[in-house]
Amino acid sequence: MLETLKSRLLLMFRNHSLPRWMVLFLDMGIVYFSFLIAYTLRYNFEIYTYEISLSFRQAFFVLAVYTLFMLLFKSYSGMIRHTTIKDTYKIIFSSTSALIVLFLITLMSRYYEWTPLFNIPLSILLINYGAVIMLLFFFRVGVKFFYEFATSIPKDRKNVLIYGSGETGIIVKRVIEGDPKSEYKLVGFIDDDRKLQGKKVDGSPVFSRNIIKKRFIEEQEIKVFIIAINNITPGRKKDVIKSVIEFGCEILDTPTFDTWLNGKLQVKNLKKVDLEDLLGRDPIKLDLEIIEKGLIDKTILVTGAAGSIGSEIARQLTRFKTRKLVLVDQAETPSYYLEQELKNKIPGCNFRIIIGDVTREDAMDRVFDKYRPEIIFHAAAYKHVPIMEVHPREALRVNVGGTKNIADLAIKYSVQKFVMISTDKAVNPTNVMGATKKICELLVQGYSRRKDIKTQFITTRFGNVLGSNGSVIPLFNKQIREGGPVTITHPDITRFFMTIPEACQLVLEAGFMGNGGQIYVFDMGEPVKVLDVAKNLIRLSGLEPEKDIKIKFIGLRPGEKLYEELFAEGEEHITTHHPKISIARIEENSFDTVLKWINNILTSLYKSDERELMEQLKEIVPGYKEKPELIS
Repeated sequence: MLETLKSRLLLMFRNHSLPRWMVLFLDMGIVYFSFLIAYTLRYNFEIYTYEISLSFRQAFFVLAVYTLFMLLFKSYSGMIRHTTIKDTYKIIFSSTSALIVLFLITLMSRYYEWTPLFNIPLSILLINYGAVIMLLFFFRVGVKFFYEFATSIPKDRKNVLIYGSGETGIIVKRVIEGDPKSEYKLVGFIDDDRKLQGKKVDGSPVFSRNIIKKRFIEEQEIKVFIIAINNITPGRKKDVIKSVIEFGCEILDTPTFDTWLNGKLQVKNLKKVDLEDLLGRDPIKLDLEIIEKGLIDKTILVTGAAGSIGSEIARQLTRFKTRKLVLVDQAETPSYYLEQELKNKIPGCNFRIIIGDVTREDAMDRVFDKYRPEIIFHAAAYKHVPIMEVHPREALRVNVGGTKNIADLAIKYSVQKFVMISTDKAVNPTNVMGATKKICELLVQGYSRRKDIKTQFITTRFGNVLGSNGSVIPLFNKQIREGGPVTITHPDITRFFMTIPEACQLVLEAGFMGNGGQIYVFDMGEPVKVLDVAKNLIRLSGLEPEKDIKIKFIGLRPGEKLYEELFAEGEEHITTHHPKISIARIEENSFDTVLKWINNILTSLYKSDERELMEQLKEIVPGYKEKPELIS
């Protein structure tokens, strides 16, 4: 019976939310009839002792004054089923203002002997004032009471803590309590403001972050933790997540206001926090003036533009006033998706998608001849270590051959700047992919030292980027969704991690820092154990490692290192004005010798057997040490 009543009330609230104009008319009705009641109370219900028609006319006059201040203070505009103290203040302010004006009009009417319409007994005005405030207040409280009764949460819902009791936190509270399909039940707020701790906000208790202990989480059966502070700093967000993650709670984040549907937050908008939130990096400060000066009114060519790095570079470039973006990639479907994204999200962007292979000199020559690019960001490459171990010829053809081809065309068409994307795997490489990228570094360095060319050649080197295509993070997430196990090659393996936007911002910054010839190395922070990454991803999904999702070690893959390095032995480490960018100064090599080696290896790709190719790689890259025991 009770549940039936609640369901009917809830249906009524969902289907009949009062519009503002209706609330205004209801409030006006309360004012009008309150005045008539005040008249009868003033004269002890002896209606024959006063002129009834005059009381009705005065009621309309009082109503006009009250309505004026209702409109000024917008006391009718709040969602009455979510009445707060602010709504009560509006009622008091508007009613008090109306009372003061009516008092003044009455006193002036008596002094100047105006018409009886304006000469209202002051006692009636006071009675009406008190009655209006009480009736408007109880009208709203009554609606709120029935709404909260209708939406009272069943016991089978998940207990929730909200971090942040400000405006966003209150919005999240009302959303999860107001959605009948919501699976959440609020236990309280967590807030760092000591003035709020121990008190209640919107009817819910506010706790200190110190309360987040295993005992409290278990006693309160907390299953979900929602971060409801939009302007939270990365470092603070990291600390908050780390304080909760070990307890197995599902951790959700509140999206920014501009992503809310029609300006309204919905339960389905709450999203799981990202692994990059656990990096806690401060936003990168770019020298936008230098970057803008280098890009303004320029035609920019991006190779590998549909890949993780290339597409993000393209997005970053749309912030600047370039003349045209020429986006080259051989992958048709990702290129289509990139095209649709730029069309829909950045309609004013002048770009052209080109399906093309960077290793085909004739095709790329036509692109250069037609668009005459002035700056090149070369991100096209094969990057998957185990696959390239099996296909070393393709790694050399695309990574080395493609880089040489684009670099040669850059020189031919007098491109101003050529920025190549390298990798930490090029440092003391133990795999084919890393060795090919090291050759690319040597090639670009060689070109940069030539005095007969105008093109500035620059190399950027960084480690793994979170969430890139085929990287470990999407793989782990897929394995978690499928119920495990999560596979890791070795319990001690570590990697540097950086977000894709962060890496690409630094690529733009480094691209305009020098005059060419530098290898810029990005600060990746401290290396992170991949095992810790896997455990954190499992916990961020609201699950417990080993209990809900098993972790399985499968052994190092062919060519894989236990740890990565950003600087090779013997490379000089030089700081720059940017705290996150350094320069690696490598030993000079004979460019003619390097170029001869590269030409020989490219021309003999499909003539030599793989063992001969490996020997040639060792000759070109002295630091390359293949691990035959890992090759199956």
